[in-house]
Amino acid sequence: MTKFIDRDKELETLEKQYASDSSSFVIVYGRRRIGKTSLISRFLDSHPDSLFFLATEESERQNLKEFQAKVADFIGNDFLRTANVDWPEVFKAFVSFPTKTKKIIVIDEFQYIGKSNPAFPSIMQKIWDTLLKDSNVMLILCGSLVSLMKSQTLEYGSPLYGRRAAQINLKQIPFREYGKFFEGKRNNELVPFYAITGGVPKYIESFKGFDDIYTAIEKNVLDKSSYLYEEPFFLLQKEVSEIGSYFSLIKAIALGNQKLSSISSSLGVKQTSITQYLKVLTDLDIVEREVPITEKMPEKSKKGIYRLTDNYLSFWFKFVYPYRDYLEKGETDYVLSIIKERFVENHVSFVYEDVCRDLVLDMAARGDFGFHPNRVGRYWGKESGEIDIVVIDSERGNLVLGECKFSSSPKGLSVLRDLEAKKAAMMGLTNSKSVGYALFCPTGFTDELKEEANRREDVHLIDCI
Repeated sequence: MTKFIDRDKELETLEKQYASDSSSFVIVYGRRRIGKTSLISRFLDSHPDSLFFLATEESERQNLKEFQAKVADFIGNDFLRTANVDWPEVFKAFVSFPTKTKKIIVIDEFQYIGKSNPAFPSIMQKIWDTLLKDSNVMLILCGSLVSLMKSQTLEYGSPLYGRRAAQINLKQIPFREYGKFFEGKRNNELVPFYAITGGVPKYIESFKGFDDIYTAIEKNVLDKSSYLYEEPFFLLQKEVSEIGSYFSLIKAIALGNQKLSSISSSLGVKQTSITQYLKVLTDLDIVEREVPITEKMPEKSKKGIYRLTDNYLSFWFKFVYPYRDYLEKGETDYVLSIIKERFVENHVSFVYEDVCRDLVLDMAARGDFGFHPNRVGRYWGKESGEIDIVVIDSERGNLVLGECKFSSSPKGLSVLRDLEAKKAAMMGLTNSKSVGYALFCPTGFTDELKEEANRREDVHLIDCI
């Protein structure tokens, strides 16, 4: 059974809407396997006067028949089960049924009905305006096809636009909560697992019973009968057309082509021909565009790069997709040997940087740096090369430079000296007056570096991840 972790804010949002004196309309959306249904089920556990309906990819008419049956069971009316009625009449029967507490109605995978009948959002708009809005009920529409949920419920052109009281875009569970799934493991042991599962509860559940990451990969990913073996196809095939083009684009980014020019060059196409694909992947939270933190106008910067935001997709397109021919022939050991050789350097080390940046945000919120930054990110450029973490407090002129090393051995004084060599250039770029340093390494630091840090107040050594 999947543990229910890190959804307190979302539950609070649902409870707040339920407690309102009037009807409330909430939209819950997010990628597959992120825990939307689990969240709603947990919420409904304490509210018995509720109806949960899971829509399917069948016709709208078939969904209506199934919905009728659900409502008929809820109100105890067998006549409704076989009556020739439409959506508004079924909702009216639900609303009219007396209950002791506020009624809740949930339509999960709502987008399937709208896909079957594009007019269905308009039907729901009329139902809300004429039946539900003034009946003290709570309506929750939930869906996992992000592009369709946005177009059918959230975007300006949707008939339902402006009617929701709240929306929940359910995201992946952050690393700070990850250890709750793996009792007994230290944070530095968790990073390789997180580098594959990310914060997706379903993936975490599949990996949490393993001590060795490579055994977990072999059983959960490289095994052709595992759901994760084909997972990217299922994630994308209902969100996009031309899935082959999107796969080629994601693979290019996963293999290190991050600039628009290098992506297009690797694919042998013009830059203008892939910008729309990148926009779609960005809207789906699969890809993000990143610029150096020092850029004054990020949207117009020519230094932008594209990176994958999903750990599992990044891993799969690096280590599974390019070697599917071998896996299909049963040469799992060969592919696993490649993963063992390159996994840490080509994948885990980059995820570790993301984990460290998130930790820096937590440290800043606690006041560990003595100031509250207004920007946290990365830097790359001619002036100072690459810097894994840059923390900027532009109001007071404070700056922290950070380096992340996912290493099997403690890091020494040279890492600090390398950062110090970039101090002057970064102070100039950020107009900073003071500089601090944050060094991250899961295996700790040499005595020499620890002695140096103990003598100074501007050096933070973090080995808890």
